[in-house]
Amino acid sequence: MSTFILYYYLHILKLRIKLFNFTLNLRTFLSFYPKTLERWESSENAVTGPCVTLLRILDEDPELLEYYRVPLKKCSLRLWYMKGDTYCTLIDVNEPDRRIFIKNFTEDIQSRAFGANEHPDFKDYEEFLKSRCFPGSRDKMKLMLKELNLPFFDPFMIIQKTGGRMAEDDFHIDIERL
Repeated sequence: MSTFILYYYLHILKLRIKLFNFTLNLRTFLSFYPKTLERWESSENAVTGPCVTLLRILDEDPELLEYYRVPLKKCSLRLWYMKGDTYCTLIDVNEPDRRIFIKNFTEDIQSRAFGANEHPDFKDYEEFLKSRCFPGSRDKMKLMLKELNLPFFDPFMIIQKTGGRMAEDDFHIDIERL
């Protein structure tokens, strides 16, 4: 048995407590069945697979877990600004109070919803929405709205229909409501 695998066989429980505190969090993070974790912590068998590499990386740099942790929903509206399958910015929107909360999942400023702005306000959010749909002054806009089955120009409603996709980039927006 290699030292690498033996290390994880002997330290899964310790690592789980160090990084996650609770069994459920580790199972949820790695997306596997409860019996798997029980087998890892009680068996003489070596732990193998891609999860071993991931756990080793997290053991060496536990701050990565916090960096990629998705915060609990603060609001009834959540937008995921994504480039392809990669999460770039999470945007929680509190419409009644006109407040937003963001978390960036990339260091690439060009791929962030608000660029270098780490603390955007609601006006910045509205400008962001406008930037992800066709302009309100566009020629034959009424035809485009009819094609989308929308009664009037509203950037959020347009993004709900189009996913915020633009012809010139690979970004899109996934919307979640409570």
